[in-house]
Amino acid sequence: MHSFRVATGFTTRPELHGTFGMVASTHWLASAVGMRLLEAGGNAFDAAVATGLVLQVVEPHLNGPGGDLPVILYSAERDEVSVVCGQGPAPAAATIEHYRALGLDLVPGTGLLAACVPGAFDAWMRVLLDLGTAPLRDVLEPAIGYARDGHPVLPRVADQIASLEPFFRAEWPTSAETWLPAPAPWSLFRNPVLADTYTRVLEEAEAASSDRDAQIQAARDAFYRGFVAEAIGAFFEREVADSSGRRHRGVLTADDLAAFEAPFEASVSLDYEGWTVHKTGPWGQGPVLLQQLALLEGFDLRAMGAASVEFVHTVLECSKLAFADREAWYGDPVFADVPLDRLLSPEYAAERRALVGAEASAERRPGLEGARLPKSASDTVLLASGLGEPTRGDTCHLDVVDRFGNAVSATPSGGWLQSSPVVPELGFPLGTRAQMFWLEEGLPNSLEPRKRPRTTLSPSLAQRDGQVLSFGTPGGDQQDQWSLVFFLHHAHFEPNLQAAIDLPMFHSNHFPSSFYPRHARPRHVEIEGRFDAAVVDELRERGHELEVAAEWSLGRLSAASRDADGALRAAANPRGMQGYAVGR
Repeated sequence: MHSFRVATGFTTRPELHGTFGMVASTHWLASAVGMRLLEAGGNAFDAAVATGLVLQVVEPHLNGPGGDLPVILYSAERDEVSVVCGQGPAPAAATIEHYRALGLDLVPGTGLLAACVPGAFDAWMRVLLDLGTAPLRDVLEPAIGYARDGHPVLPRVADQIASLEPFFRAEWPTSAETWLPAPAPWSLFRNPVLADTYTRVLEEAEAASSDRDAQIQAARDAFYRGFVAEAIGAFFEREVADSSGRRHRGVLTADDLAAFEAPFEASVSLDYEGWTVHKTGPWGQGPVLLQQLALLEGFDLRAMGAASVEFVHTVLECSKLAFADREAWYGDPVFADVPLDRLLSPEYAAERRALVGAEASAERRPGLEGARLPKSASDTVLLASGLGEPTRGDTCHLDVVDRFGNAVSATPSGGWLQSSPVVPELGFPLGTRAQMFWLEEGLPNSLEPRKRPRTTLSPSLAQRDGQVLSFGTPGGDQQDQWSLVFFLHHAHFEPNLQAAIDLPMFHSNHFPSSFYPRHARPRHVEIEGRFDAAVVDELRERGHELEVAAEWSLGRLSAASRDADGALRAAANPRGMQGYAVGR
């Protein structure tokens, strides 16, 4: 048996311990701002909103005001786990017939045709309104300050802007006005138009009322039924270049924004090894993590050992089965009949578990009668648009726990600077989440007006014996693989959150990507270079097509927890060199 374990007593960073509050996110500035809200007397919900709004400014290649947001939260006062769905739906005019008439087989990964209603802002405001305590000004001012006064631009952002400069100047001049000249790494970057947008939202809200709740509602109205929606609707009258290699006009309108409100929903949950794990509904890929756990519960993972051949192989093979069901069955449950009860049942897990063999499977095998997979897009070629592979904008994540017992896990994404042109009056682009729909009739995730695309965004929250654990990661289709492996590390091998994050990571690319151009790579596995060479060799012997990645390259996890006695802990990923946890 070959396995890997973090050296006793050593982690890349300390697991933080405290009793007051913990904030972990994918950027240190956002984590610090969240802690500022806690120090000012706010709760985890206030801190999460302020953290999320700052992430829009300091990680503009990973999320923005025009993007999406799922949140899973635990309210100690209500003793309830709930989900806030900030995944905006498709526009009312977004039909398969319209896109097919344009000569498209897939929704483009960039440009205006891929836009859904931007759901992130309303989701943050719902969290603040229903569960927070802070005034609107307190959560908006840090984001306004970093946009107006500047923040140190990440090298990845600087490099991405520099690579896009010719395209911005030729095709997306409004983006050129915002992002060019390309900033030097670590130089102070300012977005005064975005600062003006959020300042106007705040000023209109405060002019509307002196009441906190009324101000938050007025801010929602300014964004979705006021000047922000009007500017977006007007901008979408123009044609812009996208990844189809042509120019198209979008179908999103101000009326689409006016009709949107981010709903509170019940979570979907599964019991595993004494834990109750909560995820979003099947409008996101979240239940696929639960399906993997249901399959894995029938294996003795502890006996296998962390990062052993048997552990990695078993997790990979169970992931293939679960993700095949994601492709066949998941979609917005308002529009599609998703048989979640059957997919998460012990009987179904036992039936599917029998398909896991000693060799790597090359098949895509959904279960249940009537399962239908989308036609393969693996032969689709990304046309030369000057954008490389721009849909890989990735994502952010944040986790917060507080002294009151509350917990938040949120995964903001979309509205990437590289994927859609900036709305000039607002200082930010719209999202491109509609690329996750299929332009085939009759699938759970087929494009339909006002339907939510099956997002990859997937925060996680778990409970056990009075403990609540918030965790998650960016990573598109990999989110519910990396989060799964972290959770298995923690549940079976490493109670220390930082040690569980530090253990080497891996994932499968076996199933079709959720992102344009929707490639699948059967049996392909990426694995960090810290695995034992004998493990790598044996996995290859079993038929896995292994790509050995850099030693610290896969996943950007963070986690925070609160024990029944009030003890708080947090940890963040060293990979990427920007995530950080803070707390006391």
